[in-house]
Amino acid sequence: MAYAITQTCCNDASCVSVCPVNCIHPTPDEPEFGTTDMLYIDPKACIDCGACADACPVDAVFPVDRLRGPDTVFGDLNRDWFRDHPNDHAWGRPSFPRSLPGELGALRIAVVGTGPSAGYTAQELLRSTSAEITMIDRLPVTGGLLRHGVAPDHQSTKRIAESFASVFRDPRLRMHLNVEIGADVTHRELAAHHHAVVYAVGAAADRRLGVPGEDLPGSLPATAFVGWYNADPTVPADAVELSAERVVVVGNGNVAVDIARILFTDPDRLAATDIADHALAALRGSRVREVVLLARRGPEQAAWTAAEFLALRQLPGVEVVVEDHPQVRAAIDAAVSSVGAASAEAEEASASAEEAGPGAAPPSAGSRAALLAGLPLVPYDGAAEPGAGRRIVLRFLSAPVELSGDGRVEALTVERTRPVDGGRVEPTGERDVLRAGLVVRSIGHRGVPLPGLPFDERAGTVAHRGGRVVDPETGQPLPGTYVVGWAKRGPSGGIGANRACARETVDALLDDAAARVLPVPEAGRKDFDRLVRRRRPDAVGLKELRAVDRAERERGEAEGRPRVKLATVPELLAAGRRR
Repeated sequence: MAYAITQTCCNDASCVSVCPVNCIHPTPDEPEFGTTDMLYIDPKACIDCGACADACPVDAVFPVDRLRGPDTVFGDLNRDWFRDHPNDHAWGRPSFPRSLPGELGALRIAVVGTGPSAGYTAQELLRSTSAEITMIDRLPVTGGLLRHGVAPDHQSTKRIAESFASVFRDPRLRMHLNVEIGADVTHRELAAHHHAVVYAVGAAADRRLGVPGEDLPGSLPATAFVGWYNADPTVPADAVELSAERVVVVGNGNVAVDIARILFTDPDRLAATDIADHALAALRGSRVREVVLLARRGPEQAAWTAAEFLALRQLPGVEVVVEDHPQVRAAIDAAVSSVGAASAEAEEASASAEEAGPGAAPPSAGSRAALLAGLPLVPYDGAAEPGAGRRIVLRFLSAPVELSGDGRVEALTVERTRPVDGGRVEPTGERDVLRAGLVVRSIGHRGVPLPGLPFDERAGTVAHRGGRVVDPETGQPLPGTYVVGWAKRGPSGGIGANRACARETVDALLDDAAARVLPVPEAGRKDFDRLVRRRRPDAVGLKELRAVDRAERERGEAEGRPRVKLATVPELLAAGRRR
């Protein structure tokens, strides 16, 4: 029986490298890699060896005949992807680990950040060089968005942290946590102690709506909401109030879906995860009965992935409905017809794939609008009280124009939009009001300028070319300075996309090392350790990090949970001192 990849796929392609018949696609060498919702296994080519399941860091691969309940759909998703993207599974050119001339000696490289892109960067450097690595993070714990961004009910996704934990324990790696570059140590000081510095700091800011009332209490960014339920120590325990019956989430990407799902997931189920204690208590007392996912554009432009949306449809005791609108109804009908035509043409497309090439693939069965088929289309009055029961309302072609209320958010005014060419929309002038006590904007992230580094304001990223940080005025690289992850490419791609991104940046660094253009450090590793201790006496190292990990796991074991996270910096530092 063939294997299938399921919802928790992290896209890091560990499975691709071990498949003996090259039946998992898209591979990192193919143009679709990094643009698809997940990776897929061709059931016609799979030989049922199970190597992919063994290699998967997040336990996302299972035999099709073992899929149960809502997961059974993933057998079809894997199969249908190859219907729409015929592939002969030919092998690409082999690639081999990089190496450096021995006479260069051991490089000293600093990596700023400890999230997935930083972890993949350190892993690549440790595997391919004899470099000594210094990892720095402004928080007293590692993980970045892996710890503070992945939803607590996605515990299997968080297992990828185990592979990074082994990286952090490498004897060639030294860790300085609770240290902020730009505040405690400058970029110039960091560079003076290392041959190269790689920034893996993510995209810390949220995109704003730019409408009146956006800063009222009860209006908050998705990063605050997600950080709140994930025990991010920078987000207060009382940041989210769930006393309102209706919540509006502006946006319909995976983060918006996560927020809706967490709001309506049984707290007893969440109690078996690593959700923050304060969030669990708030969810137990929540009065929320309706969540509206609001989108400016139509259903075909929805930003969620198929896997996450299909999981949302399976929430027990929660009705998912679509606000009825002529253009929304037409988009769903057209998508369903297109998918039906694709299915009817599947055999013909498969037979002619080798001769016609990938450009002749039938219409995509991965249509976002087609995922809405079968959901009730209902009239919707956002000014009325939510009805009985709990439901999620998908409202398309609606743009927020104002938040209002007496001292806090009480209502959101929206304006209808209509589709124009290229998936864009324009306002119609038709407005209505949604009564809501909590509005969460989930319309994307944006990088923030880093002291001492050039910033591309338009892209919201560190200015770079292929991972090399560059001076925007001259276009010349800043010697020994690199960037990776969302700070490099913007907020796109999941956890696994950082693996290929890190490889590109590390390749650029190693090319520069081989060309002998990296600057020579002015001071040594011990000098940097002393500088950190002087500037930040409460900096956290590996021993303290292990103590924090033990404390959280012990608390979790007592409650039947994977861990109970410490939610404030003082708590984390105190646990680290009890080593």
